Amino acid sequence: MSLRILITGFGPFPGAPYNPTEALVSRLMKLRRPAFNDIERVAHIFTVAYGDVDHDLPKLLRKHRPDALLMFGLAARTPHLRVETRARNAITTIWPDAGHTRIKLGKIAPGGPDALAFGPHVKRLLRAARLTGIPSALSRDAGRYLCNYLCWRTIEASASLAPPPLTAFIHVPLVPRGTLIQLKSKTPRVTLDALTDAGEAILTEMIRTTRVMRINRSLSIIK
Repeated sequence: MSLRILITGFGPFPGAPYNPTEALVSRLMKLRRPAFNDIERVAHIFTVAYGDVDHDLPKLLRKHRPDALLMFGLAARTPHLRVETRARNAITTIWPDAGHTRIKLGKIAPGGPDALAFGPHVKRLLRAARLTGIPSALSRDAGRYLCNYLCWRTIEASASLAPPPLTAFIHVPLVPRGTLIQLKSKTPRVTLDALTDAGEAILTEMIRTTRVMRINRSLSIIK
């Protein structure tokens, strides 16, 4: 049962000249595993700009019609991997995006709900990540910047599709470039290799869950 998975990351932004999600997405695209033989993987790196997200996301959904979206973003101040459970109806009015756009209103959807949820599958993604040994946790706060904005727009757009794709957003910590570890650090840093292992585990679980959902939909149609 072939599936199409859209895997996304972000480019650099003010305060983060190196965004490891670009390298992570590249690595996940190059993995060769039997479990991925019938999977079409599509990669996209978003510019850290509100307008680009609003332009690129609908275009990607129309063009590729993915069965699942696995999105990655950088949380530079968090030392562990975070599986986001929801998007908040909040947006920063302080920090501009990479295109120097500053939002004047503190909500993504004025009058809308306080949050939009990804779904119960996030717990399975967390378990898959933890089995690789990487420190991981569920998160109820995706921030107020582009990562949270993409979460909101993705959940919002997916709900209007039939069938809706499975979606998830993973925040990753800042890692040393390549596989080098800063030995002077008192706390061991997560490496890009470790992120790749966790990303592969999460991607594999996304594929499994998407297949189960497709089978269940087929059975409900038959009934």
